[in-house]
Formats: sequence, C-alpha cells, structure tokens
Amino acid sequence: MTAMVVMETGRFLISTDRSKLDVDVIHGFLARSYWAAGIPRATVERAIENSLCFGVYDGADQVGFARVISDFATYAYIADIFILEPYRERGLGKELMASIMAHPDLQGLPRWSLGTRDAHGLYVQFGFKPVDNPSPIMMEIVNPEIYSRS
Repeated sequence: MTAMVVMETGRFLISTDRSKLDVDVIHGFLARSYWAAGIPRATVERAIENSLCFGVYDGADQVGFARVISDFATYAYIADIFILEPYRERGLGKELMASIMAHPDLQGLPRWSLGTRDAHGLYVQFGFKPVDNPSPIMMEIVNPEIYSRS
C-alpha cells in the first residue's frame, strides 16, 4: 500500500499515511471504548501495522480514525472507527466512511462488514444493514488475558 491523501476539505484531512497516525490518540480512545476497553497499546500498534488505516486530522491533531481489515479481493471489515467527541456532528464520520468506501484498493469487493451496536443512519447511507440472522456469524473467541471487553 502506498500512502495517499484521501480527502481534504477546509481544515480537515483524511489520509492513509501511516506516518501521520498518533498512536497515543488512537490507543487512548480505544482503551476507553465499549468494544476494546483495556486494550494494550502493543495490540493497537500491531493492529495498525496489519490494517489499512485512515486518520482524520485537524491540522496536525488527529481527531478520528478507522482501520480496514481486508484481503483486498473478497472481503473488508471496518473496525475501530471513531471521531473524537469535540469533533462530532460536523460530517467527519460521513466523510471518513466515504473515503473508506472510495479507496481504490477496496473497489469491487463482494463483501463488507462492520461490527457496531451504534447502528444508526451513518452506516445505512453506505449500504450497510443489520444481518437478518446474526446467530451463525456471532460466534467469537474472546481471550480475557489479552484485554477486557465490557
């Protein structure tokens, strides 16, 4: 993957340039989130290294993040998507999702998914819908020795 600027509007930038990522901001948010509470920094770093990451920036400050886990041929999973609280309600989440869905390496994939209990209109705008019968895909292994989940 090559770093690329995905979207620039006004003072905000969305970029896949890994050198811009602020792991302190990303880890700080994820460690307090309902889906990754207590996640170790080393785990976040490893996840970033092995994903296509999108950062949202206000100048030099990172204000949002998402990562895509994919084989770039058949499937993509959007994970760890967030906009910091002071920057919400400005359309940045929508711009972040649009940037992800438009990324050239993710075009033509037959299957996308994301996991959230915040299933609101944002994701529906991009074609996501609740799974009709989630029970076959709801199996998981959670290792509490790695990090606790609430």
